[in-house]
Amino acid sequence: MWARDVAVSAPGKVILHGEHAVVLGKVALAVALDLRTFLRLRPGAEGRLNISLPGVGVRRSWDTPDLRALRGRIAGKARGEEPRGKQLDALREFAGISAGASAPDSLATLAFLYMCLAISAKYGDVPSVDLLVWSELPTGAGLGSSAAYAVCLAAALLMVCGAISCPLHEGESTARWTEEELTLINSWAFRGEQVIHGNPSGVDNAVGTWGGALRYQAGKITPLKRVPTLRILLTNTKVPRSTKILVAGVKEKILKFPAIMNPVLDSIDAISQECQSVLEAMPANPSPEHYPVLEEFFDINQHHLNVLGVGHPSLDRLCQVTASHRLHSKLTGAGGGGCGITLLPPDTSPLAMEAAKQDLCACGFECWETKIGAPGVTLHSCSSLSAQVLHALSQS
Repeated sequence: MWARDVAVSAPGKVILHGEHAVVLGKVALAVALDLRTFLRLRPGAEGRLNISLPGVGVRRSWDTPDLRALRGRIAGKARGEEPRGKQLDALREFAGISAGASAPDSLATLAFLYMCLAISAKYGDVPSVDLLVWSELPTGAGLGSSAAYAVCLAAALLMVCGAISCPLHEGESTARWTEEELTLINSWAFRGEQVIHGNPSGVDNAVGTWGGALRYQAGKITPLKRVPTLRILLTNTKVPRSTKILVAGVKEKILKFPAIMNPVLDSIDAISQECQSVLEAMPANPSPEHYPVLEEFFDINQHHLNVLGVGHPSLDRLCQVTASHRLHSKLTGAGGGGCGITLLPPDTSPLAMEAAKQDLCACGFECWETKIGAPGVTLHSCSSLSAQVLHALSQS
């Protein structure tokens, strides 16, 4: 029996430096984005489990005895810790999802069913609850929206099964889990990401779990100790792109011109490492002198990414528009369109910010003023949520 009405949130992510070079063993820095996914967890009707994802048009309800029977059927198909093809086939059949369906609604439903049954098999039944998920993150923009969803699901399901505590005490607005509990949340969120993406790096769910900033190199993820919260303008060019094609193009260019391209990758690696040093120095010694250095890193790395062939006229336009307002930008993620980030130093005037946003929106882009270095997965009392978030989580 679950008796509380609470909310869980997790942040999205952006790559600050190191995109594409990271595939070749170089350092990348990933940072938590203060655009979040929220999950509201409420007691449900006895014997029913409901999930609503209005952003992708999902509203599903199942009888808990049917889920228990399904769990028994797929238990024999489980080997090891990661989701198996036969398990997922059985879940697709149960949920009426066609083989090969890759739309967000199908993948989100499949990830939920897998996590719900796998967690309950290990820690005890998921009680009758209503889950409603709403996100500030656009899907398919390379901002970690699926990982934020998986982290919220992992935290909520582990909590209602009793595998982790409910750390929010009466009268508190927010609470976070212990390091040991966060490690468990992260491991289950990664399995949810495997259902959605097949072979994820683990970076997105780690950022969603711990927040702040992470260093990633050759499969090793290291959280940075203390990082500042930096203001940015996040811009979605709305130009679709294929990460797979862009990655293949970079590899082809490196094979064709190794003596030219390898030094570019080494320089990107050096930018990531230098940026890490600056970020770790900033909380202890806040100084306006740090911002011009970070801006130069943006400029140099953006030129490198164009050299790698992952630029796009829309991203060039973004950089030109923000430069006309004395602001510095770079692409984030795969490139070829997608999103860019613009650093907003503390002395950026509201007028300059608004003028830059208007010019970017006039190009057909979508902008958000937000922060990087945000906290990871968090438990909230519903009364502490903003009116907008609370309204979105009240749609049942």
